[in-house]
Amino acid sequence: MNKITKEINIENLIDLVPGAVRYLSEKGITCIACGEPVWGSLEEVAMNKGFSKEEIDQFVSALNKMVDNG
Repeated sequence: MNKITKEINIENLIDLVPGAVRYLSEKGITCIACGEPVWGSLEEVAMNKGFSKEEIDQFVSALNKMVDNG
């Protein structure tokens, strides 16, 4: 079962998958790395950055692989 969904809160995502900061930063969601507070879900933050639902689904899939691989 996937632990990461597009509805996950960014803070919870980072707690669960610390490597998500770098991954999302490489995708253009850099506000996580710059120290500014990020509020909302993964989907909300990604949509605000202009990503499509398909791209967000790809993020979720990649992040779940990160969880599975430890």
